[in-house]
Amino acid sequence: SPKGFPKLKNDTFLRAARGEETEHTPVWCMRQAGRYLPEFRETRAAQDFFATCRSPKLCCELTLQPLRRFPLDAAIIFSDILVVPQALGMEVVMVPGKGPTFPEPLKEVEDLLKLRQKVDVAAELGYVFQAITLTRHSLEGKVPLIGFSGAPWTLMSYMIEGGGSTTMAKAKSWLYRHPEASHRLLRLLADVVTDYLVGQVAAGAQALQLFESHAGHLGPEQFQEFALPYIRDIARGVKSKLKAEALPLVPMIVFAKDAHYALRDLAQAGYEVVGLDWTIRPQEARAQVGKDVTLQGNLDPCALYSPKDKIGELVKKMLEGFGTQRYIANLGHGLYPDMDPEHVGAFVEAVHAHSRHINKH
Repeated sequence: SPKGFPKLKNDTFLRAARGEETEHTPVWCMRQAGRYLPEFRETRAAQDFFATCRSPKLCCELTLQPLRRFPLDAAIIFSDILVVPQALGMEVVMVPGKGPTFPEPLKEVEDLLKLRQKVDVAAELGYVFQAITLTRHSLEGKVPLIGFSGAPWTLMSYMIEGGGSTTMAKAKSWLYRHPEASHRLLRLLADVVTDYLVGQVAAGAQALQLFESHAGHLGPEQFQEFALPYIRDIARGVKSKLKAEALPLVPMIVFAKDAHYALRDLAQAGYEVVGLDWTIRPQEARAQVGKDVTLQGNLDPCALYSPKDKIGELVKKMLEGFGTQRYIANLGHGLYPDMDPEHVGAFVEAVHAHSRHINKH
């Protein structure tokens, strides 16, 4: 394998992503490297958040922590979707108790001129690539490593809102008032994200996830115009560049939170896996995406507050709904900071135990 990486010992996640048969249903968690782990809080305590993101050594350590505790079937590189706006020249700071904040968000169309129009991803985001290469070696082939990026609409919404928002009213007002400028910005983001994801594969990522976390703020028409075309272009662009550069064609996952209205389109957008949040029934999702795409998700993260035996029951029900094949177990969103690590362990073990049992019978 490239760069002399260790041989992969557990490829269950990759097989499920490609639609091949698996002995058990693979499982990983969004935000599995996170504040719910005491060792994560300890490692992160001394450092500014984005300084941590820029340290390959710390990113590697944080990525490996959940793997030391739980028999997860994949690792996801510790990073943040907002490194992309930083690569475009925007300042982002992590404000305690408030979250990521842009001191100077985009206010007027003219502000687009302040962004780098050509981004050298190796120069601007090379620290992520170094973290991926280091982590891929440090995993010693235990499980595959997932790379990721935010999708253009989600990144645009942060860049205009200046942080989190319950309505996304500022960002959405651009879509209505400045559709042309919005497309210009989305196109710029899509191009950077494409190069960024290709760079992650070159560095050693074995799968890629695109997070359209703010899909739910758009209605079907706006999603169709301002989100879906760029999601499609990224899949197409990444695949053609990987081919051109003789890099492995890794499975790609798209996770568009709250975008049930778009599941059919997402299933045909060029991704091997479609991620689901917890607000849709497994059978309904399968009916919409058809048989040729792997589904990922969708346990309500709050289910992990249940007693452990109850978590087992909920997992069993979820597996019965999705079936154990062409399916990757996950939560419908990331782990929350106040979750009990033991309950996360109970979730992971329940997926393995129940899926093996269902497969035998």
